[in-house]
Amino acid sequence: MEKPVKKPEQQEIEVAKALVTPMQRRVFFRYAGASAAAATLLLTTTSCDDDDDNTMMDPGAVDLGSGDTGILNYAYALEQLEAAFYTEVVAKSLGLFNATEQQIMQDLKGHEMIHRDFLKAELGSKAIPNLEVNFEAINFTDKNSVLNTAKTFEDLGVAAYNGAGKLLDNAGFLTMAGKIVSVEARHAAIIRDLISNGTFSDTADTMGLDPAMMPADVLQAAAPFIKTKISANNLPK
Repeated sequence: MEKPVKKPEQQEIEVAKALVTPMQRRVFFRYAGASAAAATLLLTTTSCDDDDDNTMMDPGAVDLGSGDTGILNYAYALEQLEAAFYTEVVAKSLGLFNATEQQIMQDLKGHEMIHRDFLKAELGSKAIPNLEVNFEAINFTDKNSVLNTAKTFEDLGVAAYNGAGKLLDNAGFLTMAGKIVSVEARHAAIIRDLISNGTFSDTADTMGLDPAMMPADVLQAAAPFIKTKISANNLPK
C-alpha cells in the first residue's frame, strides 16, 4: 500500500513529493532485488577480462581498476559520497525542513544507500574500500548550504553516469547504469525545485539537457569532498 501523502506546506513540495514516491516504489525496491542476480552473473562473466595489472601514479591512492570493473568502482565511489552526504543531512539537518521535505531527504538517503550497496555487492572482492569524506565546507545548519551541496552532488552524479556510459563494454552494465542515472536525474530535479519552484532543469547551464562529464573531470570536481586519494589512471578512455 502507498504511504499516505502528507499535506505540503508549499506547492513546490507537493510537486517534489510526487516525483519521489513513484520513483521509490517502482524503481528501487523492485529493481535492486530483481536485477541483482542478473548483474552478479554479468560481473562474473566479464571480470576475468579486466586487466588486474594496475599501476598507480600515487602509491597512497586507491586505484579504481580497469575495464568495466574500474567504471563500476568509479560509480561506487560517487555513490559512497552521496550516501555519506545524505546520511549527514538526515542526522544533522532535518530540523531545517518541513515534514514533507524531511521525508524527501530521508528518501534520497535511502536511494543513495541502495545505489552504494548494490554496486558494492556486484563488485564483490574487486570493490574499492570505504572512502573517507570531507564535509568541512558544508554548513549542515544552513538550509541553502545543504540544498546547494545536494544540487552539486546530484548534477555531478548525472554527468558522471552520462559520461561513463560509453566506456562500458558490457550491455548489462550499461542498462544498470541507465536505470541509476534516470533516478539521479529525478533527484537533481527535486533538489532544484526545492531551491526554486519550477526549475526542474537549469537551461542556463545545460540548455535543458543532462550534461555529461568524463571521469577525470568528475573526480576533480568531487575531490574537495573526499579525503581518500583516488587513482583513475587505468580507466578506459
